[in-house]
Amino acid sequence: MLPFARVTIIGIGLIGSSIARATRVAMPTVRLTGYDADPEVRATADALHLFDDVADSGGAAVIDADLVILCVPVGAMGAAAADFAADLPADAVVSDVGSCKAEVVRALSEALPGVTIVPAHPVAGTERSGPEAGFATLFHKRWCILTPPEGTDPVAIERVAEFWRRLGADIETMAPEHHDRVLAITSHLPHLIAYTIVGTASDMEEVTRSEVIKYSAGGFRDFTRIAASDPTMWRDVFLTNREAVLEMLQRFSEDLSALQRAIRWGKGDELFDLFSKTRAIRRGIIEQGQDDPAPDFGRTHD
Repeated sequence: MLPFARVTIIGIGLIGSSIARATRVAMPTVRLTGYDADPEVRATADALHLFDDVADSGGAAVIDADLVILCVPVGAMGAAAADFAADLPADAVVSDVGSCKAEVVRALSEALPGVTIVPAHPVAGTERSGPEAGFATLFHKRWCILTPPEGTDPVAIERVAEFWRRLGADIETMAPEHHDRVLAITSHLPHLIAYTIVGTASDMEEVTRSEVIKYSAGGFRDFTRIAASDPTMWRDVFLTNREAVLEMLQRFSEDLSALQRAIRWGKGDELFDLFSKTRAIRRGIIEQGQDDPAPDFGRTHD
């Protein structure tokens, strides 16, 4: 039995279009409706045949839905929900894909009083954006973290979990505040560092932009991939999860100062111990299937 028969996706970017594509493959009888505030995105989604129907308003999109998934920047969640609140069926479940959960829970609960809300965060993505960027296997063997508010109907939680399982994801459940601290260190801080390093390289007067591009080694190249992510989404992430990000940034700054001292005073043993410990973390990520173990990060060489 399908967990949901009629699914509406609000926001047709990388994640929203990937959910649509994956649902088509895994649950082909589900009726899919899409909506995006940008008419050009709606036209593209229609041309790509991602949905059974592309609605021209949020209210029209949700009118007969039993699951609504908000795939908009976290700063826009409340406004997007308020836009369709009056037309939402009483028994519909509302979810999302944002990478900050405590503020999303607050915003959705405020905009949709009395509605069953099961927030979710599929920990998957690429640096690309837009409806053309999606693909059906994006969530395969990736974690989807559910952060339901206390007292949420367990049947609704299981239905959302089963929906994501059918898209290929592994399910974890945690409190919204705990999720935000975990993601601050595993996702948000690395993006902040990537934006900073790429910006620093771009601003160095003694190194030209052409040299930065021409001589970019593997490490810098991977930072540029991260730093190419959607600027609107990441602006909202840092502002929405600011407390957890600032806490992790403070801890990182302290560790960076210790590393700076070790380099300055030639403490080779200290550097070696740190680098050995971080190699073990990398091995653990590969062992859990969260990255490609192939040499050079799986890059192909022509």
